[in-house]
Amino acid sequence: MIKGLHHNAYRCRDSEETRHFYEDFLGLPLADAFEIEESKTGRKTSVLHSFFRLGDGSFLAFFEVPESPFDFKVQHDYDLHIALEVDAATLQSMFEKGKAEGIETRGIADHGFTRSIYFRDPNGYVIELAAPTDTAAAYATKAEKEAHGALASWQASKPSARQSG
Repeated sequence: MIKGLHHNAYRCRDSEETRHFYEDFLGLPLADAFEIEESKTGRKTSVLHSFFRLGDGSFLAFFEVPESPFDFKVQHDYDLHIALEVDAATLQSMFEKGKAEGIETRGIADHGFTRSIYFRDPNGYVIELAAPTDTAAAYATKAEKEAHGALASWQASKPSARQSG
């Protein structure tokens, strides 16, 4: 049985600038960082693996791999984003903090079941802070009942350009 998320791991350009964003700005404590000098297959490498703890005990993790090319790019929200749950007061204070610190800050977007703000981290990833609304639980119940039907409808009617690749 899958119990929950332990961590998601992403590449980072620089571990210290990543730490600054996730720990100093977002408030996620740096929980571990260790150098990997040899892969599990015996290949020599030089990687720093760092972990930031979320409130539920799971982690966001990053790999800095200086000698391995990686296409860092500004991600579009639909391509990749990391959504973290907060309460309404934290959403408002982080919105103001982002603006005050000159960090790219978008929102507050009202999605009905949640209100969200969006930042961009130093690696180009979109970070969403989402605060559930009073209708979130009712929405989730209804959405779960309708999810398979919505997927089937999409599959049957999606634009042909997406079907071809």
